[in-house]
Amino acid sequence: MFTIDAHLDLSMNAMEWNRDLRRPIAEMRAREQGMTDKPDRGNNVVNFEELRKGDIGVAVATQIARYVAPGNTLPGWNSPSQAWAQTQAQLAWYREMEEAGELKPITNWKELEEHVAYWNDKTPKTNKAIGYIRSLEGADSIVTLKHLERAYEQGLRAVGPAHYGPGRYAQGTNATGGMGAPGKALLKEMERLNIILDATHLCDDSFREAMDNFNGHVWASHHNCRAIVDHNRQFNDDQLKELIARGAVIGGVMDAWMMVPNWVRGVSTPRSTNCNLEVLIDHMDHICQLAGNANHIGIGSDLDGGYGKEQSPYDIETIADLQTFPALLAKRGYSAGDIEKVMHGNWLRFLKNAWR
Repeated sequence: MFTIDAHLDLSMNAMEWNRDLRRPIAEMRAREQGMTDKPDRGNNVVNFEELRKGDIGVAVATQIARYVAPGNTLPGWNSPSQAWAQTQAQLAWYREMEEAGELKPITNWKELEEHVAYWNDKTPKTNKAIGYIRSLEGADSIVTLKHLERAYEQGLRAVGPAHYGPGRYAQGTNATGGMGAPGKALLKEMERLNIILDATHLCDDSFREAMDNFNGHVWASHHNCRAIVDHNRQFNDDQLKELIARGAVIGGVMDAWMMVPNWVRGVSTPRSTNCNLEVLIDHMDHICQLAGNANHIGIGSDLDGGYGKEQSPYDIETIADLQTFPALLAKRGYSAGDIEKVMHGNWLRFLKNAWR
C-alpha cells in the first residue's frame, strides 16, 4: 500500500553518519562494522532501495543542526551561522539526489497530486524518484527571520521550533520554559509564509505558547502518547485533544524507548521489552479513542533517526517492513478505509487543506 512517512532524517544520515543511501542495506551495514562513533553503526534500516520496496513514495525529510550555547553538553554547533551552514550542506545533498533521480521535491498541492499519480501508476517503482517534503527539525539554524524566508524560497515547508534541550526559539525535550519573544516572532513569520508548525519535541511550556500564538496549520510528525510511556517527549491527553481539535495528524514514531515504558538505554532490547509494531498500534488506538475516529493518526517512523535495529521494533528488518502494518491494523479491527488513512490518507488530507 502506498505509504507516507512524515519523518525521516535522510540528509543527517548522509552528511553526518556518512551513509550513501544509494547503496544496498547489506553493503551499508558491512561498511560500518567495527565503527563505534555512533550507537547504531551497522544497524541502519533506511535507504532508497528499501523505501521503494516499502512503497514509501512520499517522505517528510529533515534538515537538522542544533546551536549549543556554552555549557550545553548536547552535540551541535557553536554558532547559529555554523548551524545554518550545516543545513545548507544538507540541502546541497538533497539537490544532488534530485539530479541523480533519487528524490523529487514537493512544495505545493499540485506537485503532490502529480507525484502521487506518478508513484501509483502501473510502471515499476524500482527506479522512481521518491517525493520529499522538506522540514526543519529544531529552528536554531534560522539565524534571522530573513533566513526563514530564504529557507522557504529554497522549498522548506515545515518547521519544528525545538529539538532536544534548550533552543534559540523554543525549549525542547527534557527542557522547560516558554518560547519568549524570539519564538513568537518565528511563529508569526511561519504563519505569514504558510509554513506548517511541527509540534514534535516542544516541551510543555513551549507547546502551550505555540498553541496560543500560532494560527496556521499544525502537525506532530513523530510523536507517541504519554499515557502509555510517561515521559515529557510524549504528548499528554490534553495536548493530543488540542492537536485533534486543530486538525493535526500525529505520526507514530518507532524509536523503541518512545513505544514501551521503562526502556533502559544500553540494557533493554526490542525483544526483551516485546517492542513490535503492534505496540505502535496501542499508541494509535489511544489517539483514536480521544478523537472518536481514525482521522488523526499516521506514520512518522523516525527510523534511523540516531538509532537502528537495536532500538527499533523487532519486526523491522528494514523500513520496507512498514508494508506489514496494514495487516496488523486489520487484525486489530481497523477498516480498509481507516487503514488507508493511516498509511497515507490522513497526511494527504492535511496537506490538501494546508496548501489549497
